[in-house]
Amino acid sequence: MNVPERFNFARDVIDSLATQNRRGLLFVATDGTQRDYTFAQIADASQRYAAALRDQGIERGSRVIVALPKIPQWLFVMLALDRLGAIAIPGPEQLRAKDLIFRANHAEAVAMIGDAPNLGELQAARTEAKTVRTGFSVRGAADGWLNLDALAASAQPFAGVDTTADEWAYIVYTSGTTKDPKGVVHDRAYTYAKRMQAQYWIDATPNDLVWCTASTGWAKSLWNVLLGPWSHGSIIVLHEGAFVPTERMDLLAQLEVTILCQAPTEYRLEAKLPDLAHWKLPKLRHCVSAGEPLNPEVIARWKEAFGLEILDGYGQTENTLLVANVRGGTVRPGSMGKPTPGHDVTVIDEDGNECKTGETGDIALRGTPPSLFKGYLNNPEETAKSYRAGYYLTGDRAYIDEDGYFWFVGRSDDVISSGAYRIGPFEVESALLEHPAVGESAVVGSPDADRGNIVKAFVVLRAGHEGSDALVRELQEHCKRVTAPYKYPREIEFVSELPKTRSGKIRRVELRQLELERKGATRASGYL
Repeated sequence: MNVPERFNFARDVIDSLATQNRRGLLFVATDGTQRDYTFAQIADASQRYAAALRDQGIERGSRVIVALPKIPQWLFVMLALDRLGAIAIPGPEQLRAKDLIFRANHAEAVAMIGDAPNLGELQAARTEAKTVRTGFSVRGAADGWLNLDALAASAQPFAGVDTTADEWAYIVYTSGTTKDPKGVVHDRAYTYAKRMQAQYWIDATPNDLVWCTASTGWAKSLWNVLLGPWSHGSIIVLHEGAFVPTERMDLLAQLEVTILCQAPTEYRLEAKLPDLAHWKLPKLRHCVSAGEPLNPEVIARWKEAFGLEILDGYGQTENTLLVANVRGGTVRPGSMGKPTPGHDVTVIDEDGNECKTGETGDIALRGTPPSLFKGYLNNPEETAKSYRAGYYLTGDRAYIDEDGYFWFVGRSDDVISSGAYRIGPFEVESALLEHPAVGESAVVGSPDADRGNIVKAFVVLRAGHEGSDALVRELQEHCKRVTAPYKYPREIEFVSELPKTRSGKIRRVELRQLELERKGATRASGYL
C-alpha cells in the first residue's frame, strides 16, 4: 500500500467529506434517543476540540489518555488529537485507578480525558501519575477537571498541523492476560492503511450504515468505528448502551443497518435466541466477525435466519486484518480464510521455515507493511521476541490447507499436548457449543501423570439445565460424535461464569493455572 508521505486522517478524510455535507454518524444514547451528525458537524466539532486542547497545552507529540465511552465526544477527541499531531492512548472507560496509573506512567501521558461517571477513578490515578498535568472531562464539570465540552463550544476551529505518515498516532494497550499490558505503538501510516480492511472485508461504501459494536478502548474500535468505514465515506452507528441480545436485534431492524461487525460472543448469544428469524433485517447485507474464531454452528444458524454468511477475520492490536474471508470468495466454514491484500502471511516452524501443507505452525507476517506496529513502548525485549527469521510472530498457531486456506489451532500457549496428540481448544469448544445445554465453554489442558495433559472443559450451562454426571457423559459422547474422539474432554466442570479480559476474550491461562494448582505440575510434555 502506497501511503502518502504526509497524512492526517482528520484533515485528509473528515474535512474532505465535510464538503459534501452528508450524514456521517448516527448516535443512539442509552435511553434510546437518536441524533444524526453530518460530516460537516463532525469536522467542526473536532476542530473546536482541537483548539480547546491546544489552548490548554496539548501539542504535537503530547501523549493523552482517552477513557471515554461510546459517545460522539470520543470521536471528536480522537480526531482532535490527530489534528494536533498528539498521541492518543485509548482505554476502556471501565479502567480502574491502578490500570490508569500504569498507563499514565508507562506512556508518560501529560493529560487525561474522561467522562463524568469515571472521573473518580481518573482523579485517584492523577495523584500517582507523575507526568499528567491536566485533566479534561466531558458531559459535565468536576473540581480540578476542565470541562472540555464548554471549552470547545467557545473555541475557534483549528484545522490542525501538517503531520507526516511516520509520526506516532496511538499507543494501544493489550489486555495483559499474563503480564503488565504492553503498549502497542502505531504511526499515522496505520491510520491510512485501515482503509484496506474496510474495503475488502467490511465492504464499506458511501451508501452504507456500518455498525461496529466494539468498545472504544480496543483496537477494533479504531479499525471500524473511527478509521475504516469513514475512509470510504460510510455512515457509522455509535450505540452507547450495553449489549443485550434482544435489544441489539431490535436496533438492527429499527436503524436499518447495512453492515454489521460484532464480536464472536455477541453472535453466539444472538444465535442462542430461540426465535432469531423473528427479526426481519432486509437492509442488512453484510456481516463480519473478529476477535477470536467464530464457531461454524453459529455461522450456520445466522445464515439460516437471515441468508447471510458471517465472514470471519483475523488480526491483532499490533497489526490489522491479516487473514479473512472476504466478499466474493469461497468460504470454508471454520476456516480463517486467506491473507488480505498487502500482507504476506504464512505459517512457520521453530526454525523460521515455512510449514508444509497441513502442518501446524506459528502464524507469521513477512515484511513491514504500514499496518504493522512500530514496536512495544519501552519494551525492546518483547518487541524482539515477536520476530523470528525476518517474520513477525502473531503468537497464534494454524495450518494451511492445499488451497491456501488458514485453519486456526489456538494460541501458542493454548495448544494441549496430550499423549501423542496436539489438540487445539477451539475445536472442542465449538463442539460443546453445538449442544443445546451449553451456553459457553473454555477448554484447557489439565495435568495428567500418564498423558502429560488431558482435555478439560469448563462449561456454563444455559438456563433450564443443571449439571450432573449424566450430563457430563452426554456432553462427552456428543463431542466424540462432533469431532475426533481423541479430542473429547475427559473432565468437565460446570461453572457459573468464565474468566474474561475486559475485551471479552476468555482467559484460558487463568483456568490452566487453576488446574496446575489443583493437580500440581505433573505434565510430561507440557504446552507448545
